[in-house]
Amino acid sequence: MDGPVSTPHRFLVPGAIALIVAGMLVLVAAWLQPDVTVTGVADGGSYAPAALRDVQITALTDPGEVEVLLDGAPAPVRRDGARFVLDASALPEGEHSLVVNSPDAAMPLPGSGTGIDFTVDATAPAIVVDPVAPTALEASTEVRGRVEGAEELLVNGAPYELEDDGTFVLTEAAGAADIDLLARDEAGNTTAQMVPIPVQHPGMRAVHMTAQAWSAPSLREPVLQLAKEGAIDTIQLDIKDESGEVGYASQVPLANEIGASKGYYDARAVVDQLHAAGLRVVGRIVAFRDPLLGQAAWEDGHRDWLVQNANGTPYTSGYGSYSFTNFANPEVRAYNVALAEEAAGLGFDEILYDYVRRPDGAITGMHFEGLTTTPEQSIADFLAETRPVVRKHGALLGASVFGIAATRPTQIAQDITLIAKYADYVAPMVYPSHWGRGEYNVADPESSPFDITARSLADFQKLTEGTGSTVIPWLQAFSLRVHYGATEVRAQIDAGESIGIRSFILWDPNCRYAQADALRPASQ
Repeated sequence: MDGPVSTPHRFLVPGAIALIVAGMLVLVAAWLQPDVTVTGVADGGSYAPAALRDVQITALTDPGEVEVLLDGAPAPVRRDGARFVLDASALPEGEHSLVVNSPDAAMPLPGSGTGIDFTVDATAPAIVVDPVAPTALEASTEVRGRVEGAEELLVNGAPYELEDDGTFVLTEAAGAADIDLLARDEAGNTTAQMVPIPVQHPGMRAVHMTAQAWSAPSLREPVLQLAKEGAIDTIQLDIKDESGEVGYASQVPLANEIGASKGYYDARAVVDQLHAAGLRVVGRIVAFRDPLLGQAAWEDGHRDWLVQNANGTPYTSGYGSYSFTNFANPEVRAYNVALAEEAAGLGFDEILYDYVRRPDGAITGMHFEGLTTTPEQSIADFLAETRPVVRKHGALLGASVFGIAATRPTQIAQDITLIAKYADYVAPMVYPSHWGRGEYNVADPESSPFDITARSLADFQKLTEGTGSTVIPWLQAFSLRVHYGATEVRAQIDAGESIGIRSFILWDPNCRYAQADALRPASQ
């Protein structure tokens, strides 16, 4: 029986189907791929100028036929192979547009005209911190402030949730030395601020003792008697002196390597003894006058550890060879900080730096290898490095400074206002014998201990105002051209008290304090 002839069905094997589908996907992908791509800036974005230094534009077509417009004008681009590189970091703040035109491809491709609208924001956020009131070392501290124009705030590296109005309240545990704040806005601009935590100094009526003097009963016992009588309440005991020797058996490796660790006294035993007697102990560290470290460093090839003359030789400044180490050198700084931390850990109540300065003399003849800022800022930064280290052991930090630093800070790199931010107290050496005639309108300062002391300390009071730092002067208990007995010492103490300074440290290089009559008990 005749009927329609059936046509056989043709089936595609699975592999052929897969090839066809893959081919179609390639065609679709090619159709979807834009012929222009831009990286480094996105539509609707906000950017700090520095973030726009390397905007890259890639075209699939011949780059020679691509047009790049910035705010409607030809953009200052440079060719890098098939790419364009645009440095837009010089754009002013505000809204801008970037347009990239390329010729039509074989078929209409998305992105054949690329327009990007973006904003340049060069204004960093602001951090405003309320004045922080000094508190006792063992008490917590509250820090208040606000951030303006920021998207986030980091406190000591950790995110902090701001209030809706940008305010913050931070509570720092006892012993904190500072808080690191970092505010960042949407564009990536940042503002960093370190907030020092001021501490109330308990006050002191102290005398200076070298390590060797303390080991001599003939010098030690009269000082202990002054303490028993209530004339003094603090002993200043040298840790590292002008020779570079460390008075006790230090465990700091470098101190032992250079032969500085001596053991004239047992630090732990002495501190325990004085604490049991109700006395505070201040450890003095002569920081950057250190001939022991200087000579060892020079002979070991570490010439950058020393302050140098312009010709590369060690700078002496009349103090002797290898005397001044380089305050800008990280290893020199670390050595002094390590001694400070060790002493604080041994129980010293305070660390008092001396020679925390550059050598006196014309700075044009000095070279400080590695110095990247001003000498004044570098010295302040060194104190900022030290204070957290000693604070965590419950100790305070002081800085001995020249009397002339109040009016001539660059002569020895001691900017008092900078230093006061990172030292719990500033100890100016206002010895009347060290002032020139006519200073502070005093005809003969050495013969006028009250006048010169009161007038010079008044300057230090002004310079430290609002910093939370206390002024505790070194006073003269030795004689040079004029004999200094109880009357002259008492005149200096009275001068300080006349402007509200009741603390002092007496200096006699021989550690013989025969002016006991001047040190009436604090209760009188």
